[in-house]
Amino acid sequence: MDTEAQPTTERDRSSRPDQGSVEGRSRFSLTAWITERLPGGRISLTLLICLVFLLFLNAFVVQPFQIPSGSMENGLRIGDRVLVNKLAYRFGAEPRRGDVVVFDGTDYFGNSDYVKRVVGVGGDHVVCCDKEGRIRVNGRSVDESTFLYPGDSPSTVDFDVTVPEGTLFVLGDHRGASSDSRDHLGSPGGGMIPVDRVIGRADWIVWPYGHLSRLSRPSAYARVPAASGQGASGSRTAAGAHG
Repeated sequence: MDTEAQPTTERDRSSRPDQGSVEGRSRFSLTAWITERLPGGRISLTLLICLVFLLFLNAFVVQPFQIPSGSMENGLRIGDRVLVNKLAYRFGAEPRRGDVVVFDGTDYFGNSDYVKRVVGVGGDHVVCCDKEGRIRVNGRSVDESTFLYPGDSPSTVDFDVTVPEGTLFVLGDHRGASSDSRDHLGSPGGGMIPVDRVIGRADWIVWPYGHLSRLSRPSAYARVPAASGQGASGSRTAAGAHG
């Protein structure tokens, strides 16, 4: 009596775990090969990956800076460490009035990085001062009392400037202790900082812990009208940034 052939399903299934293990081994073979040859094995590999990741962040995303002077007090104090957003102006966005920016001042302010507040952008007419001692931008007086250092006047230096396109007019919040655009009006560049010298926008104070806070754009500039001919209002120690 003929007997039907028995199905080979069980034998086929039994071969699958071996195939899966081979695939699994090949998937992790590179990691195993590296860890076998790297002193310290997996620990060293993990540390190396973390280091590369941090270097990437520092170069392209965020960078810490230390504040070495009192030119931005009381908001930024000596020794504060801020995180600078290096992507803030990378995709078509421009610095806006009120932003706190870190920039390379070489050939303009000095051979270092600086941290200041943007008061005027390209095309703006910035004047000091009105009858009440306030700075005027495009004909609008700006109340800086919420961030200006207590007891400081907006400026003891009179000026009347139009900011060239592609540049910024910047001032420190502690006007009595800040070397800024006012002090370089007669220097190359007329005290203006090219936008392409801006490293990024200071967004967070991260140290000391008790001073942890986000640096927001003050509302004082919200009502400043756009400059004539513009659209809507635009609106390394810092380990590195100088005063």
